[in-house]
Amino acid sequence: MTPEPVIVKCEIGSYPRPMPEGMFDPMPSVKVQLTNGEEHTLFEFYSDEISFSEPEFIGLTLDEATRVKIKKDIIYLQS
Repeated sequence: MTPEPVIVKCEIGSYPRPMPEGMFDPMPSVKVQLTNGEEHTLFEFYSDEISFSEPEFIGLTLDEATRVKIKKDIIYLQS
């Protein structure tokens, strides 16, 4: 059985300009590259609600990386 590919590179951004100028700017996204060379955009997020750093995704599978966002969303919504 081949091991599931893991994230070896991560890029987060670009962040919107401050409000009100950035009101219609695109949301930042998390883009990753896997050990098998595939590249994926995992998700977009509201940078005024949650934040991420590239190192927290390195070594994770796509499934595990998605759960990082879900966990942060839940913590934000419960605060």
